[in-house]
Amino acid sequence: MRLTSTTFGVALLLASTVAAAAHPHVFAEARLDLTVGADKSVKSLKHLWRFDELFSSTVLMEFDKNSDLSLDAEELDAAALTIHASLEEYNYFQMVTVEGKDVAMTPPARLVTSYENNQLVIQFETQPKDTLALAGKVSIGVYDPTFYTAIDFTDDDKIAVAGLPKDCTRAVVRPDPNTAIAQNQTKLTDAFFSDPTGTDLGKIFATRLELTCG
Repeated sequence: MRLTSTTFGVALLLASTVAAAAHPHVFAEARLDLTVGADKSVKSLKHLWRFDELFSSTVLMEFDKNSDLSLDAEELDAAALTIHASLEEYNYFQMVTVEGKDVAMTPPARLVTSYENNQLVIQFETQPKDTLALAGKVSIGVYDPTFYTAIDFTDDDKIAVAGLPKDCTRAVVRPDPNTAIAQNQTKLTDAFFSDPTGTDLGKIFATRLELTCG
């Protein structure tokens, strides 16, 4: 993530050119709410990310322009605009596939930010660009391609589906790190880690929702 502010850029780096580090520095607890329509297609993905206090304090220092140790509506909007622009390059960390093929998503018009209990909270909603019918295996997850940010669903209930048809099954997949590394060993080269555009390393570890429908 490239930001205009040096201080914020160093601390935030939700998507920066540090893939070589290959381990997260920013942490967020996530919730994902997926809505399925009566036509058996995915209508929307609602994301909520609650960031760790260290990262959140850096956001506070950067955007608290009146130095009152809180973020008012105007300051939160400024933070939202900066983060929105930074995440856009990385598809807002979304991973949506059908039978392994990427699905294009419409970017959110805006992010909603709040500051609660010393933690920055971000919420946004996206929709598939084209009709995303529930047929075969649909996988949905969240990951940072630079592996700088770890976004964690603390329990399976944090990934919810509304309107799931009766002929579909739902599973939350949490890849075992050792197995994931073994399965992708041939890809994990020096060139892979030094790629400034980011890698799929986070993707192989990402918790994901799998919907399988007949």
